[in-house]
Amino acid sequence: MNKERILSTLGLAYVASGLVSGEEFTLKEIKRGRAYLVFLASDAGPNTTKRVSDKSLFYHSRIIHDFTSLELSKAIGKDNRKALAITNQKFAKLLRDALNE
Repeated sequence: MNKERILSTLGLAYVASGLVSGEEFTLKEIKRGRAYLVFLASDAGPNTTKRVSDKSLFYHSRIIHDFTSLELSKAIGKDNRKALAITNQKFAKLLRDALNE
């Protein structure tokens, strides 16, 4: 897994409006079935972790726990982001391929 490649792809997806950030927006996209890949910060609180994990499992969205909130926040240029949802299929495929390397 190439962390730098994944984080730079997250930044590109954000600029191209291919992802949403923040817990509430992520949960909304998971419920709509448009979250093809979910990133949850490894240092997220227990309530956030439970809510996002449960929704992801129920709606069959793959969830990634390999990054901290600082790494996710820095990748997209926003402060204090604990959850991201990839809403573009092509970016999700790029990220899945990078995760499987």
